[in-house]
Amino acid sequence: MAGIKYEISKEIGVISERKGWVKKLCLISWNNRPIKYDIREWATEPDEDGEIHMGKGITLSKEEMKAIVDMLKEEDL
Repeated sequence: MAGIKYEISKEIGVISERKGWVKKLCLISWNNRPIKYDIREWATEPDEDGEIHMGKGITLSKEEMKAIVDMLKEEDL
């Protein structure tokens, strides 16, 4: 993405995969800001310019992620 810097601090895990894309939960710093949880799809191969494309995603603070985890613990999955 042009003009947006990111640094993946940790890849926590793969949620799902489909042809050419993988959905991951990562810890990412966007534009040198504090690290947050991030769920989005990433291309599995770089394009001809060496760029890895990403899809739309959701970024969550530690508190937001904890709230989701607590809600899921209460569900009967």
